[in-house]
Amino acid sequence: MLRGAAERSASAIAGIDIIEHRLPNGLRVLLSEDHNTPVAAVNVWYDAGSRHDPRGRTGLAHLFCMLMFQGSAQVRDNGHFELVQQAGGSLNGSTSFERANYFQTVPAHQLELVLWLEADRMGSLLAAVDDSVLERARDVVRNERRQRYDNVPYGDAFERLVELVYPQGHPYRHTPIGSNADRDAVTLEEARAFFRTYYTPDNTVLSVVGDIDPEQTLAWVEKYFGSIPANHHRPVPRSGALPDTMAVEQRRHLVEDVPNRALMAAYRMPHDGTRLCDAADLALTVLGGGESSRLHNRLVRRDRLAVSAGFGLLRLVGAPSMAWLDVKAVGDATAGEVEAIEAAVNEELARFAAEGPLPDELERAQAQLEREWLDRLGTVAGRADEFCRYAVLFGDAQLARSALGNLLDITAEEVRDVAAHFLHRENRAVLTYEPRADGWYQSAGRAEA
Repeated sequence: MLRGAAERSASAIAGIDIIEHRLPNGLRVLLSEDHNTPVAAVNVWYDAGSRHDPRGRTGLAHLFCMLMFQGSAQVRDNGHFELVQQAGGSLNGSTSFERANYFQTVPAHQLELVLWLEADRMGSLLAAVDDSVLERARDVVRNERRQRYDNVPYGDAFERLVELVYPQGHPYRHTPIGSNADRDAVTLEEARAFFRTYYTPDNTVLSVVGDIDPEQTLAWVEKYFGSIPANHHRPVPRSGALPDTMAVEQRRHLVEDVPNRALMAAYRMPHDGTRLCDAADLALTVLGGGESSRLHNRLVRRDRLAVSAGFGLLRLVGAPSMAWLDVKAVGDATAGEVEAIEAAVNEELARFAAEGPLPDELERAQAQLEREWLDRLGTVAGRADEFCRYAVLFGDAQLARSALGNLLDITAEEVRDVAAHFLHRENRAVLTYEPRADGWYQSAGRAEA
């Protein structure tokens, strides 16, 4: 049954046309028609992620996710948001370890407006960036950090695990948001230099997907982007090469203001774009991808030691990917019960490494990842994003056509082998959380009692 569905999915993806162009200034343009709904998605990927942050300036790449919405030569202050939203569109931006992207979906007749807006900030952002604009962007990121990292339970977990998995000085050792101290130290000239280096057409992929006329769309792209100069002197990014596994387990115990004890762990995993990475994704889905997974069944349903248990994969191209285990213990769990959770995790991973997935587990995991993949390709915005991803990270947007077929072709033996090689104690960093006795959650619990 799954194979038939996979063949239909692969056939549907193969039917998606991706028209590619490259402007003389190096801008790569991807166009794909879809006349089912009268909308168009515009996605711009810059090869400018946190791995490009200069030493001592973590968070600089992410800072531009705010600066890009602070105005340009022709569009002042919050004008980019206002114009797109007034046109009936939606928009946002994000930064990861390996890229920055900016995306909009608008009624198809507003496409030219969005292309002009994107070209204006690529070509003239620095005309609007001064010290006050830089400080305003810093304030936005400080608030973001407080909301997502500093003032939420377990908010520092991902950051701490990244620091344990990647060694000192490694370009992936800090999360994209960076530190407040490094961000506050960024000067206006450093910000301007980063923009001149990375926000150039020859470091960019622009995709437009939806109810478009490719010929007219390309004419607009050439009109608005064609005169923006390239930068032929970009430095080579620092290497993220590492051994594929760690040699010694790393551990940290944290006593913090959290509601429950917790066990978290991270493992180095295969690079994205490889068959091994697809096998790893399937292994983690069987082990911790949802309420039918092995770890959820063992820790939450059977042993009743945890309220949640999940295992996910951060895919990376320029460095080993990272698997992230996240188990929250029941509210009254003792230290001994957290030890029992870890022993159960070790037991389940060892069994999986020895035996691999059962046929129905592999089929379910492939169906789950297939659905997630088709959900992304089911919208013009999702397609525009995936086309950019494959073009920027792997150099070929057409690889999006074969990605799902590659995933569904993975065998149970490959899944078992990747688990045996990567999901063991030596290749992991472990965090254990313990609630503070005088913490807010503990105090609130006593007050309610």
